[in-house]
Amino acid sequence: MTRPAFWALLLCVAVLSLMPTGYLPPQVFSLWDKAQHALAFAALAGLGLRAYPRHRWQVAAGLLVFGAGIELAQAATGWRHGEWADWLADAVGLAAGATLAHHLLRKAS
Repeated sequence: MTRPAFWALLLCVAVLSLMPTGYLPPQVFSLWDKAQHALAFAALAGLGLRAYPRHRWQVAAGLLVFGAGIELAQAATGWRHGEWADWLADAVGLAAGATLAHHLLRKAS
């Protein structure tokens, strides 16, 4: 069940990342954008590593490439702005989610 959840979350992140900003709620505080990136990629890492526990490095590398791809796609839309600081927030979230998933999976076994 975790594999479909991972792919569904990946699709949701892609859609929300490329949606025009007029359809999104206003920012709550100045770092909210970076926090959203970190939280999304922490969740993606957690689900991805549970769904594919034997492919940890591929999941991590794939999510980093996915995050970079989102930033490039945003820059190409004309209504969003790609920022490498967002990609850095993705990487921080990925590291946090991977660390949490590692500890949870180790406790479960």
